[in-house]
Amino acid sequence: MSWMQAKKTRIRARRSIELALGVILVAAAPVWASAVETAAARAVMEETVSDVLAVLRAPELETPERRTRLETIARDRFDFETMSKLVLRRSWKKFSAQQRVDFVDAFTDHLATSYGTRVERYNEQDVQITGDRSEPRGDVTVLTTILGGSASDISMDYRLRAKEGIWRVIDVKIEGISLISSFRSQFKEVLSQNGPDEVLRRLKEKTATLENSGA
Repeated sequence: MSWMQAKKTRIRARRSIELALGVILVAAAPVWASAVETAAARAVMEETVSDVLAVLRAPELETPERRTRLETIARDRFDFETMSKLVLRRSWKKFSAQQRVDFVDAFTDHLATSYGTRVERYNEQDVQITGDRSEPRGDVTVLTTILGGSASDISMDYRLRAKEGIWRVIDVKIEGISLISSFRSQFKEVLSQNGPDEVLRRLKEKTATLENSGA
């Protein structure tokens, strides 16, 4: 091979490497929500806040009916399957197919019940949407603040993700503390010591306590 041929070979090889690296970098780059997507996610939270406050402020509704309606809103606006996977993270693989279904169902029941019990703590509070921001993976966080009552000026930030064009909540941060991270910490030790069945048992037990106490 002449030196000219060798030079051309090196140039082609270098260009191939640069092209490959470029493809890798593009593939690895985080996807951020566009302005249109951010506005769509914010609109979902505005509707959710309006619906929740309408239920809480309806004088004709008895407490059981209020709780049922709040639970319905939660089941419609939260992506509990994605939340379950985020909570369990790598441990998701330790669950059998049936245990995964059972966990999603139990986690859904627990959070929906917890959302429903807010009726007992409502004291003429208001919720103000204060901003929004684009997140990696195309997610959007909508920032809200509770106004009035004992929880006045508490921040609650809702992270939403679109699935098949529908925006749903996948995490809530209360004063900067992630709901997903909190549950993950609670389940980590139980999973390592006792496994999926014990996690399911304790989760159902927590839900039963909420239902019985209304706390």
